[in-house]
Amino acid sequence: MISSMTLGFIRWNIDPEIANILGFSWRYYGTLFVTGILLCIAVLKWIFKRENIALENLDTLTIYGVFGIFAGARLGHCLFYEPAYYFTHPLEMLLPIQATADGGFQFTGYLGLASHGGALGLILALVFYSRKTGQSLLATIDLIAVVAALGATFIRLANLMNSEIIGMPTTMPWAFIFERVDDIPRHPAQLYEAILYLLIFGIMLLLYTTRREKLKKGFFFGLVLVLIFTARFFVEFVKEDQVAFEDGMTFNMGQLLSLPYIFTGMGFLVYSLMQNNRQTKEIG
Repeated sequence: MISSMTLGFIRWNIDPEIANILGFSWRYYGTLFVTGILLCIAVLKWIFKRENIALENLDTLTIYGVFGIFAGARLGHCLFYEPAYYFTHPLEMLLPIQATADGGFQFTGYLGLASHGGALGLILALVFYSRKTGQSLLATIDLIAVVAALGATFIRLANLMNSEIIGMPTTMPWAFIFERVDDIPRHPAQLYEAILYLLIFGIMLLLYTTRREKLKKGFFFGLVLVLIFTARFFVEFVKEDQVAFEDGMTFNMGQLLSLPYIFTGMGFLVYSLMQNNRQTKEIG
């Protein structure tokens, strides 16, 4: 629960588990993750109708997309943040288990998902989806880009409910004291990202509804990469390191992994704007 505010600080002590039903743990993380996906699907359904794309393709897109996001996020965490452990425990990369001291295994759920890996997994999944349906890859990625930040918003809210990916100590009046971690007022970094991603979603949706016909393929994809990962890059400055090897690094792993996405996004923006300029000259 959320306790009373102390000197303006918010004491955060939410139990990550909503309920335990016959041994099944119903948790906020999974609930918010699924909620984000369902909302993205709802917006995409509206977009598909607007674009006159068969709704049957949305079912296929959902299957490919969810698998790509989850597989990429899981492998991204294992390979980017804890490779030494998972190379010696490869089974735990794929299964929601963890080795015990007595040589057995216990069910733990998937401990660790990385958004950078999830983004890459989604892009690869869209390549396969495009080949299967015959839809333009770049056009499809542009449509996904409109809703991407909405899904990211709910993932960060899920992190907040887990009291994970916490911020550095601060005296700001809106600081959170994550009582399940320590008794120190900290930046609610998860909330910062969630708010920024929600704003980005609003920008993307506004541009789609007002400028769709005037913007060439690749613009929405490029823009969402630049906006999301630039936001991520700067919020990382107020986050605690997630793994020990980041201690002392000028830029942490989250920031280093964000840079290729930012530069890729810039490349697609330049490509799209060049296409716009070329069309303008041809008309003129």
